[in-house]
This record gives sequence, structure tokens and C-alpha cells, in this order.
Amino acid sequence: MELTRRNAIIVGAGAFVVAGLPIRAMAAASEDAIAAFTGGAEVGAGDIKLTAPEIAENGNTVPIEVASDTATEIMVLATGNPTPGVATFKFGKLAASRSASTRIRLAGTQDVVAIAKLEDGSFVKASSTVKVTIGGCGG
Repeated sequence: MELTRRNAIIVGAGAFVVAGLPIRAMAAASEDAIAAFTGGAEVGAGDIKLTAPEIAENGNTVPIEVASDTATEIMVLATGNPTPGVATFKFGKLAASRSASTRIRLAGTQDVVAIAKLEDGSFVKASSTVKVTIGGCGG
């Protein structure tokens, strides 16, 4: 096969499309997890706070914290990980504090999303983009 400009463009475009397929699959997995958690209800903004670093030097241990005054459950997702579900925290009626902190593993630069189910049955969302300089999930 002779490598012409046209063939190089076709091969490059094909590689670009193939490289983008896993990202779309991971985004679909995140959307499916959100739909399962919310039961298809609309997610708004409000009483939830997600604290995550802007830049993580190591994707193996990224500290995050979630908090809400009226949450009964908080789900945390890492949208770019092969398995986006990170944790779900459940709080009882007598919980003194409705917050949690942990360290998570991120495969690369991506969004971390927290969705809270509030006492009234509504859902709110917060997200933060974390830039990872060294990969965590096999990177």
C-alpha cells in the first residue's frame, strides 16, 4: 500500500474514532449508574459540597470529601475510571454529621461527581475536575 496524503488522513481519522470509543463507553457507564441511583429522577444543584484537589500528583490516592446537611445517601463517581462507582455513603436520621472523606483512585484526568439523595426525595449534584499527573489505575 502506497502511503498517500489521503490514506494518512483516513488512517488518522480511524485511529481517532477508535481512541474515543472507550471514553464514550465510560460516560455511558456513569450515566447508567446515576440513573440507577436516582431512579430516573431529575438531578439539580443545591445542598451538597464536594471537595477535591484541582491537581493530584498521584492518581492512586486522591483525597475527596463530600458533605450535605440534609442528605440520606451520597454516591461518588469517577467518570473516567473503568468502573465509575467509587462509594455510596448512607446516613441515618440520627447522624451527627452528614459528611464523609476518603481517598480514591483515578485512572487519569477526569470529573469526580457526587450525587446526594435528600430527605425530601430530591437529588442534587456537585462535580469537580481533577487533573492527575501520574495515573492510578495501571497508568
